[in-house]
Amino acid sequence: MMKHSKYYLFTVSMIVIMAACNSAAMTDKKKTSKDERHYTLATVVQRPLAGSIRLPGTLAAFQKVSIYPRINGFVKSISVDRGSKVKKGQVLLVLEAPEVTQHYYAAQSKYLQAAAMFASSKDNYERTVATSEEPGTISPHDLELAKARMLADSALMNGEQANFRAQEVNRGYLTVTAPFDGVITERNIHPGALVGPDTKVDDKPMLMLEQEDKLRLMLEVPEIYSAQLSEQSAITFEVNAIPGGHFEGTIARQAGTLNDKYRSEAVEIDVQNAKRLLKAGMYTEVMLPLKGSAQALLVPASAIVMSTEKKYVIAVRNHHTKWIDIEEGNHHNDSTEVFGRLQADERVIAPATDEIKEGIMIP
Repeated sequence: MMKHSKYYLFTVSMIVIMAACNSAAMTDKKKTSKDERHYTLATVVQRPLAGSIRLPGTLAAFQKVSIYPRINGFVKSISVDRGSKVKKGQVLLVLEAPEVTQHYYAAQSKYLQAAAMFASSKDNYERTVATSEEPGTISPHDLELAKARMLADSALMNGEQANFRAQEVNRGYLTVTAPFDGVITERNIHPGALVGPDTKVDDKPMLMLEQEDKLRLMLEVPEIYSAQLSEQSAITFEVNAIPGGHFEGTIARQAGTLNDKYRSEAVEIDVQNAKRLLKAGMYTEVMLPLKGSAQALLVPASAIVMSTEKKYVIAVRNHHTKWIDIEEGNHHNDSTEVFGRLQADERVIAPATDEIKEGIMIP
């Protein structure tokens, strides 16, 4: 009886051992099968990728000026109002300042008096010179005195003339004219008001003049794209207030420096607005063309893996997977610019997922 029991226990033990071995073999087979899955590989290419990005922008008047008088005075008349279209040199308002007018006439009188004295002393000197040609008629001392008197009167006349011209300029300030073609967008003053260089009405200027037939489209370009802009490049944009409308402009100016706070570069685009459809202050969506970076490496968009911590591609080096951190650049169709410790002609897995671990053997 004991002999049969020992035989039974040995048989059961062998069955358990064989089952465990078969289970381990199946586990290893499954693991090998999982690690040796077929992955599609793509080749890294080095070349710039031209593309475009969409950025918000704001329209502003090409020229905008707050108008104040140069001197103190009372508003005599205003010939414009909000919405008035004006031409360069057109009279906007006229001031009244009696003391300025009186100073002008006083300066004019002094200048005319000095001019008459100079004319008299000049005539006297010329006659003295002519008479001195006859020996013994005019002494050299008298000749020098006549010349000195003429020069003194000339200097006096020039001084009075300069003062007269200055008063003439001041008198001209009583008439305020438009510095350029545009539209009056604000009027905050009325006839009879006392105004001056520092006059403000509720912190507003007397008049506001803006140029509307040409506008500036201003936007902030992120640092990563700022080196990819080309001056005189044509751009297209849409305006939120005009659904379905498409407009064009040209890149005209770049700041050449980055904003310390937002790490972006200010760019201005000139926009022709002859039909006045666009208005200063409108918000826009700009399609900005980019020429790409010569140092960029191109990979399929599906090769980029984004986790909560980083972006990376999975390269195949020495038949094993390797995570390579990257930064994205331009996008076009299925290609994406990447910057990182990659090299041209390397192979990366595409499509890639975060389930693919480092160190997996790739045949």
